[in-house]
Amino acid sequence: MSDAGDVAEHKRMRGATVDYVLRHVRDGIFQGQYAPGQRLIEADLTRELGISRGPLREALHRLAADKLLEIVPNRGAIVRRLSMREMLELFSIRIALECLAVREATAKLAAPVIRARFESDTEAIWMPEQRAPGRGYIAENKSFHDAIIRASGNETLGIVTSQLQLPLLMFQFNKMLTAGNIAASLAEHRAIAEAMLDGDAADAETCMRSHLERARQVASEMPSQVFRSEARAR
Repeated sequence: MSDAGDVAEHKRMRGATVDYVLRHVRDGIFQGQYAPGQRLIEADLTRELGISRGPLREALHRLAADKLLEIVPNRGAIVRRLSMREMLELFSIRIALECLAVREATAKLAAPVIRARFESDTEAIWMPEQRAPGRGYIAENKSFHDAIIRASGNETLGIVTSQLQLPLLMFQFNKMLTAGNIAASLAEHRAIAEAMLDGDAADAETCMRSHLERARQVASEMPSQVFRSEARAR
C-alpha cells in the first residue's frame, strides 16, 4: 500500500474508533449509565473500550460540542447538567412537538397495521405491576413516547426529537420518580393511549399536554442544587 493509502486507511480506522466511542458514551448517557454531573475517567474508558486516548478525547470533545458533556480544566469530561432555564425551555419544546406527534399519530391509527404496531409498542403501560423508581421506568416512559412519534409517521419529527437533549431532561430529574409520580405518569399514559385508540385526537392532545405540564411543574420544584448555574450554562 502507498504512503497515501496508509494515511487514508489510518484516518478511516481512527474515524471508526471515534464513532464507536461516540455511540458508547452517548448511549451510556441516554440509558442512565452515566449520570448528569458524573466525571468520565479517561483511563477507565480507554481500558474498557480498548482504545487510545487520541480517539477518546476527539469523541469527548464532539460530545461537548453537542452539549452532552462539558470539558472542565483539570477535571476533564463531565456529563452536563441542565440549568433551570434550559429545563423549562426543553419542556416547552417537548410539549409542542409531542402534541403535534399525538395528533398525527391518532389519525394514522386508522390504518390496521399502524394500530397493531402501536398497541404492541405500548403494551407495557397496561401491566398492573407497581413500578420501582429508576432506569427501568425511565426506559418504559421513553418507549411509550417513542411509540407515539413512530406511529405519527413523521420522520423529520423523529429526527428533531432525537437531536434534542430530552434524555438529559429525564435522567437529570430521575429523583422526581417517586412511586406517586410514577403512578400518575402511568395513568396519564393510559389516558393518552385510550384517546388515541378511540380516534379522539383533541382529547389525546389535551391528555398529552396535561401530562407534560405536570412533569414540568414537578421538575421545576426540584432543589436548586440539582441544576447547573446560569453563569456556567451560558
